[in-house]
Amino acid sequence: MKTLSDPALQQLSRDIRQWALDLGFDAVGISTGELSEAAAALQRWLKKGWQGEMDFMSAHVQERTQPDLLVPNTIRIISVRLGYWHDSDDSAHETLGDPEKAYIARYALGRDYHRPMRRRLQKLADQITEAIGPFSYRAFTDSAPVMEKPLGQAAGLGWIGKHTNLIDPQTGSWFFLGELYTDLPLPVDPPHTDHCGTCSRCSAVCPTGALDTPYELDARRCIAYLTIEHKTAIPESLRGLMGNRVFGCDDCQLVCPHNGSPGKGDALFAPRHGLDNPDLVEIFSWSLEQFEKYTNGSPLRRLGYERWMRNLAVALGNGRPSETATRALRSRLGEISDMVDEHILWALERLDARGIPAIGVQEY
Repeated sequence: MKTLSDPALQQLSRDIRQWALDLGFDAVGISTGELSEAAAALQRWLKKGWQGEMDFMSAHVQERTQPDLLVPNTIRIISVRLGYWHDSDDSAHETLGDPEKAYIARYALGRDYHRPMRRRLQKLADQITEAIGPFSYRAFTDSAPVMEKPLGQAAGLGWIGKHTNLIDPQTGSWFFLGELYTDLPLPVDPPHTDHCGTCSRCSAVCPTGALDTPYELDARRCIAYLTIEHKTAIPESLRGLMGNRVFGCDDCQLVCPHNGSPGKGDALFAPRHGLDNPDLVEIFSWSLEQFEKYTNGSPLRRLGYERWMRNLAVALGNGRPSETATRALRSRLGEISDMVDEHILWALERLDARGIPAIGVQEY
């Protein structure tokens, strides 16, 4: 890479911002990658064991907190933001409040974001290369030990709120993050400052108390963790608190005052297959082949069929007692795995206790 003067670096920084916007990103910022405060917070969090079964969080801590160890010669990080919100009016609240529907986190309703974002980051890197010649870089989108949210805050893309998500004061937190680690000595942006103030809506609304400590998440109690990352049986004490949330949880974001007018996200993330308001009994009837068909190219695919059915069984158990729900649960006993059966039986017992006889359970 040729040596660039300060004015040339200033111009390159302006060009990078425009190229990123032209590629569809909503915002871009640049930071040094200094993460000492975030590193200390991570160590405190890991010491509490709040990562649950996410062993990857305690692996490669040095690379996670010192970007130049992950990618040698990194001195600047270009962070980008891409919105995914597509709901209209109160549709998310309506689905969440309907016990016969399944609630899926809004980020997972359309295309999986990893490949599209990495492709756009690669195109951004290609444009930089065309302008200045070869340089050292590596693109990331939730694909390595990268502290995306602290880097986003350092680059001025928002601040990490009490619910631990990055928040932009105008558009809220309904967006994905991506990064280019580079060896370019670009001018950096000022970090964003905290604007949560005395607000505690996110911690108050959290169904399981996972946000009782502001700015820290006890993942072991988080519904997003339980429905996505947790690979074994969901603790019985938490099942009844999950409601109809079958993949992720948006409660803390839905009540955030900064999420009132996010605007439409990228078209890639528009809902597919009616998954923004699906009928619980209907999707519980999906075969493995149907699950693979309807989740092709979706974030839901990484969950796998077994955990998908586990989560749906819990949601049915938390739903409105009906012969339809009971019949649907009984019909899948013995079909998938012992773990799924455990959650089906729990659901049947729960419905029985609330007024619908779980006829036939003793036969299995």
